[in-house]
Amino acid sequence: MNNVQLMVCDIMIMLVIEKPTKKNEPTQDGHLQLLLFESERAWSYAQDLLTLSLNQPPDASPSASSLRHHATGRFRRAIHWATQLLSTCQSLYTSSRLSALSLLEATIYTLILNGRFLRFRDDFDSALVQLSVARSLLDELADPLNAPTSRDQALASVFADEIGAEIRYCAHELGMERAWDVDSIVKDVGKKERAKLVDGVEEILKKYKEQVTESKGGHHQKEQRILEPLMWEGEPIPVRNPELVDVLLKVQQAEKKLDGAYDAILSALSDAEDVARRLAESQGSGGSGIPASNVGGAGPGASGGGTTRDVQFVHTYIVYQLLSRRIQRDLLLGSALISQAQVESESKSASTKSKTPSTGPGAATSQSKPTSGLKDANSKDVHPRILTATLKLLDTILQSLNQMRTLSIVDDNPDLAEAVDARVSWTRGRRCLNLAHCYASPPIRKYAEALTLIQHANLHLRETTSHLSLASQASSSGQGDGDDNADLTDLISSPPPNSGTIPFYALSQLEVRLLERELGRVGLRVKRDWFAWNGGVGQVTAADGSEESSKKQRTNKKKPPLFFNIALNYVELDMERLEERGGGKATMGAGTTTNTTKSSANTNTNTKTNTKPVEQTTTTMNTNPMKKSAALDHEDDMQSRSGTPEPSSASALGSGSGNQGAAATLRTGGAGGGLSSLLGGWWGRS
Repeated sequence: MNNVQLMVCDIMIMLVIEKPTKKNEPTQDGHLQLLLFESERAWSYAQDLLTLSLNQPPDASPSASSLRHHATGRFRRAIHWATQLLSTCQSLYTSSRLSALSLLEATIYTLILNGRFLRFRDDFDSALVQLSVARSLLDELADPLNAPTSRDQALASVFADEIGAEIRYCAHELGMERAWDVDSIVKDVGKKERAKLVDGVEEILKKYKEQVTESKGGHHQKEQRILEPLMWEGEPIPVRNPELVDVLLKVQQAEKKLDGAYDAILSALSDAEDVARRLAESQGSGGSGIPASNVGGAGPGASGGGTTRDVQFVHTYIVYQLLSRRIQRDLLLGSALISQAQVESESKSASTKSKTPSTGPGAATSQSKPTSGLKDANSKDVHPRILTATLKLLDTILQSLNQMRTLSIVDDNPDLAEAVDARVSWTRGRRCLNLAHCYASPPIRKYAEALTLIQHANLHLRETTSHLSLASQASSSGQGDGDDNADLTDLISSPPPNSGTIPFYALSQLEVRLLERELGRVGLRVKRDWFAWNGGVGQVTAADGSEESSKKQRTNKKKPPLFFNIALNYVELDMERLEERGGGKATMGAGTTTNTTKSSANTNTNTKTNTKPVEQTTTTMNTNPMKKSAALDHEDDMQSRSGTPEPSSASALGSGSGNQGAAATLRTGGAGGGLSSLLGGWWGRS
């Protein structure tokens, strides 16, 4: 940024001359601008010649001394035009056709040119006086109580910082002990000598203050030109650059008109961030003629003792405000989407209820079941498009929070850093919950991924609780014996006055607990849906990802067996006992058990007992469908198994006393006893 050009443009704007009362009056504002342009042209040419003389080789033509001599002539020409400009302004001020502010600016401009020319000629004593007087007048203009607008104050601060380094250099060349203390030098030298160099300076300053007071009387128009003080952690942030003042004034006006429309304020903050970034880059590269410690500002006398809040700090502050407003806008959009989805869902349910009346108390209870607000926002009734849009907004919010966390002003404040970390974890938890709803929706049905996301959301909620407790320690420490269940606050939910932060993302322990309960309910619902869909086994995915092939694979998948199909493998079914209790042919069973003498009759009788009870069971259990099915299954099983072989008498009458008891037992056993009764019908089963 060329500060000389900036000063010229400002003088062109501020030299407001009243129209002459006489028609033949020749003096107009263009005449003053012409004098100013002539002075600036000569001064710029002198600077170019001086730069060439420093880089000129010794044997080059023209020589360095010739160039310096030519530059001195152009310096004198610039001072001539500036002096003529000052004399014209004095005559206009005397006739009350020029304001006191314009006369002071023309006087300061002439003093700065004289001081720099004297410093060029190594006349440091006279240069120190000229520059100190100019600096004292600039301090008067930079006073917030005396400045008509914030731009005028910033412009005076810029030039006060610029000539501060030249005053320090002159004092150092003169051998002063406190050459670094520019404020004390200006106080001692400037205020003593300005009455000698400027005629009637006290009267001019008095009239200037009166005119400023009168102009501030119409505060309706001046409110738009006065920048409210910017605060951070209870300390002001003086903005000492006119470009920054212009863009921040637009931000201030947009904040006053903010009513749900964030386009204007975001646009103004973006412009302010661009200007601050360019100033910070020029400061870092050394391209600006203003000292690095005085671009962002810390008061009119900052050039004497240095400052800790430079333009880098101002740029970081603007970025923080921009991210805060952006997050606030995204949260508002998300709330609007959720509210719209709730209204549509309620209207749809109301229309369905009016068309389909309930037939019992159970239906009415299911329709009037209360749900929480968070569950309504993420329920199955919400269209997947709404969930996707909300998910994108959460991604944008998370990106803004991560960028905010890297700012130096956030990192230097532990409470604010913990508050931002809590919002990051909370947003990640909500994002995982929305993703879980998307994965568990009917078109996708990826329940395993949904449950994994719910587990991640629970972990993020634990991190949120930890960060909130750390961020709330400072605010709860001064409350004495507080309640453990009290809802603690932080610097973002309820910032203290003059903290520089705005309540853009409210978050409390109650909201964390509500989301935790919602995660439990959603997790249980996903598990039930998963079990109802395919029994809770692994996911069925198609090779091409189409819905038809997925349904086909799910249909062809082997289903788990029913209970009554596997019961006979573990429970013995006594059909004879069932036949006897059912009033069947119990006499045949008794007749077969009394026949113990004939071995040939044992086989026949055994065959009868294995077939006829089954027939009787099938005829007597037709009235019960479940019993009929079980009987049919047993009948098929009995027909498929082979008959139980009876041991022969020859083999039973073996030698030895050990086998005699067994042979006797076999001989005395009937058709229903013996080895078959011991095995219980399991012998020969396939």
